Amino acid sequence: MQDIRLIIFDLDGTLLDAYAAITASFNYTMRQLNYPPQSSLTIRRAVGRGDENLLRPFINLKDLKKALLIYRRHHRTALMKGSRLFPKVKALLTYLKNKDYKLAIASNRPTRFSLILIRHLKLEKYFDYILCADRLKHIKPHPEILNKIMRRFSQGPDQTIYVGDMVIDAQAGERAKVKTIIVSTGSSTRDEIQKEKPHRIINRISDLLKIL
Repeated sequence: MQDIRLIIFDLDGTLLDAYAAITASFNYTMRQLNYPPQSSLTIRRAVGRGDENLLRPFINLKDLKKALLIYRRHHRTALMKGSRLFPKVKALLTYLKNKDYKLAIASNRPTRFSLILIRHLKLEKYFDYILCADRLKHIKPHPEILNKIMRRFSQGPDQTIYVGDMVIDAQAGERAKVKTIIVSTGSSTRDEIQKEKPHRIINRISDLLKIL
């Protein structure tokens, strides 16, 4: 991968684990609206398409606006308690910055919550650009977010890799024609990921160094 100059990362499930925070906010919202709580596994499997799509299948549509307000209010605090970096993330990012790669975030999580996570976990100095789906017309697996980041840095698919953790990441990468590496620490199972045939599947984010 000698021609690679731009590395785009998904956030949740790829660089960090915020599932405890998501579960806490989700079930708090369910209790406030008198809906049954869900297991952590059920919630984890529903993550990846933004908070509105996370909540929508579990409540009546008439309650969605209120549920989002409750969830987001709780989540601002929950993220500070229930999120952590995966091992060796900062060492990986430091290495990549020292090698002069351009680094970007492409997340379906709303911007304000992505920034809370990035600042809380002290990641802001590593990234040249952060783009979230609430600033776009389409969420992943649509390739818009990846295409926009590549245009910002004047890099084409041959100079870019995308690192994510879910089926929708593999699909977005395929549609943007970039080499996509999926780390099996997120919401999708390995079997689900393999069916999408990404460029590589790795067990942990630090394994990216072996590829680069």
